[in-house]
Amino acid sequence: MSRPRERILSTAMILFHKQGYNNTGINQIIEEANVSKASFYQHFRSKDELCIEFLNKRYDYWVSELEQFTSEAKTIQEKIMKSFDFLVDMNEREDFRGCSFLNILSEIPADKEEIHKVIRYHKNKLRECFNEDVQDDIASAHIYLLFESSILTSQLYRSNELIEKSKIIVQEILKSSH
Repeated sequence: MSRPRERILSTAMILFHKQGYNNTGINQIIEEANVSKASFYQHFRSKDELCIEFLNKRYDYWVSELEQFTSEAKTIQEKIMKSFDFLVDMNEREDFRGCSFLNILSEIPADKEEIHKVIRYHKNKLRECFNEDVQDDIASAHIYLLFESSILTSQLYRSNELIEKSKIIVQEILKSSH
């Protein structure tokens, strides 16, 4: 059996992603991770601290999956198109659960500044990736916004239709930015 910290974190990874932040209580995490309350608080001072660790781990997982999915792309255009295909793949694997970051953002109040900072930091890293690839500020912002809205709308409608339409728009953006 793994160590208590790993069990707490892997349990939180599943529960926060599937149930959301507010619907997941510390007692449920403690019970499902098979740890004592004292052990929980020995590793995490609060649910918020655990949430930040969850967001960092989720980001690492998501980025590694995205990089693996797009790794065989020969051009920037192909890489960007494959990144939208990745959203379709994630929807199929995770049953249209959407973006863990935006889901948590919608659940927490503005005064949870540390969590907000972590979410902004990771979203900015994604924006920077599009900026580096596209090398056109307006075009990369447009593609980033389509990417984020594709995640949201596919979750809302439980459909990949708008991801496919976004890909058509992205192709046009990439053609006109060169």
